[in-house]
Amino acid sequence: MKEAVSCFKERFGEAPEHVAVAPGRLEFIGNHTDYNGGPVMGVAVDCVLGIALTRTEEETAELVDIGLDGRVVVPLADLKPVQGTDSWVNYPLGVYHVLKKAGVKLPGGFRMAIASTLPKGAGMSSSAAFELAAAYAYSAAFGFEADRKQMARYGRQAENEFVGVPCGILDQGVSAFGEENHIVSIDCKTETFGRVPMPAGVHFWVFNTQKKHALLDSLYETRHKECMEAFDMLKVKYPELECLADANLAQLDSLSGQMPEALFKRARHVITESMRVREMASALQDGDLKRMGGLLLASHASSRHDFENSCDELDFLVDELRELGGVHGCRLTGGGFGGAVMAVTDSTFSDATAKEACARYRERFGHTPKVFHTRTGAGAHVVEPVEA
Repeated sequence: MKEAVSCFKERFGEAPEHVAVAPGRLEFIGNHTDYNGGPVMGVAVDCVLGIALTRTEEETAELVDIGLDGRVVVPLADLKPVQGTDSWVNYPLGVYHVLKKAGVKLPGGFRMAIASTLPKGAGMSSSAAFELAAAYAYSAAFGFEADRKQMARYGRQAENEFVGVPCGILDQGVSAFGEENHIVSIDCKTETFGRVPMPAGVHFWVFNTQKKHALLDSLYETRHKECMEAFDMLKVKYPELECLADANLAQLDSLSGQMPEALFKRARHVITESMRVREMASALQDGDLKRMGGLLLASHASSRHDFENSCDELDFLVDELRELGGVHGCRLTGGGFGGAVMAVTDSTFSDATAKEACARYRERFGHTPKVFHTRTGAGAHVVEPVEA
């Protein structure tokens, strides 16, 4: 990635030795199924985060970002998360930390420059792209090897243990396994990864509401806790269950009246969403765009009514977009409680159509969503040779 190389040269006065890139992702379908052991699908987009890196003799990390002034210098001995405005460095440092913990030899330190073409706040998981690009850059610089699955695990472990976000494997898995014109499918219980061809001519449009719930983190944690509590209740009656996504509707219905309504609805979403992901694989293999679109809309309806992680802004966009020409289907993408809607379209959907939806949104809410158009992209990899 030329921007990262240019940034490295400007800030450090020399060319970097290695460059790695990793794509952002869109959650295609499988909302909150990942940490419940269910299946999920995601799309690697054609925008990336790039890291330029050179190994050094000192046991120190020096990090710069093309969009920020200054340099962050962190001793690597007894590494701890950085607090405050420089906490963005915890993503690559977290990967370094888990690699050391896993016994990977990482002598000395490094200089790192970061640049990204990912739109900020669009729900494309720049954090996972950061982690995967760092893992591949370290691999090139320090000479260790790991397969895509292990690289994804390193990224998730960094986010869980060092950054402190209890995410599943979706974001890192899609960034690692992405491929042009394909959707990445993941069985999160077994961490089995696959790719499903995307029907020809499909485009992705992201409508970012720029709205985030003030209690975003606590609401995510609450949903996580509710799912675990629902699973605990199901497991008492059905001890063979290994995770919430293993349950079926008949088993859940047998606890109707015993399980609190909120827990019942959360479990129903996870179970039915897992069913939709499995059906989506069949729809994609058949090239059935109508069925694909219906499953996306059903996914949003379940998020809206059962998981209750949507909001007025997201619902309005879905309701408006589904009526526009060229839209196969749409749904919220990512954690919810604000954020973005993903519309899956054909090539007839244009900037003018997107502006029409945005104008209606502005009339209702007083501000305009940010719109981003993307296609599928390749997974994380090392770029050789390094060029600026």
